[in-house]
Amino acid sequence: QLQLVESGGGLVQPGGSLKLSCAASGFNFNYYAIGWFRQAPGKEREGVSCISTGYLITRYADSVKGRFTISRDNAKKTVYLQMNSLKPEDTAVYYCAAAPSSKDWRTIQAIQYDYWGQGTQVTVSS
Repeated sequence: QLQLVESGGGLVQPGGSLKLSCAASGFNFNYYAIGWFRQAPGKEREGVSCISTGYLITRYADSVKGRFTISRDNAKKTVYLQMNSLKPEDTAVYYCAAAPSSKDWRTIQAIQYDYWGQGTQVTVSS
């Protein structure tokens, strides 16, 4: 099965930046769209961004548009989430997940994604 491992989380001050990585293993990686999700205490898991398998269609939640950038390197089997201008409300556990291209992954809904990483904590605080 496809396995995903997130890294790069940590504590950052408001206005700072972090770059998350999602490292994948499994030969089917290139056939999956990858999404980033986050879940803050007491809140539902929300879609943050996603990226396609091929010519790199991307989607972003309105709350992060213009601040976050998703990218992928299929040769390295890694997806990245560059997060700039971080706000306290960005504090959450961030998860990457994989969806077959046949699913409606562009909605960035958790139900569309089959494989999940363990999550990495991002805390934005002064």
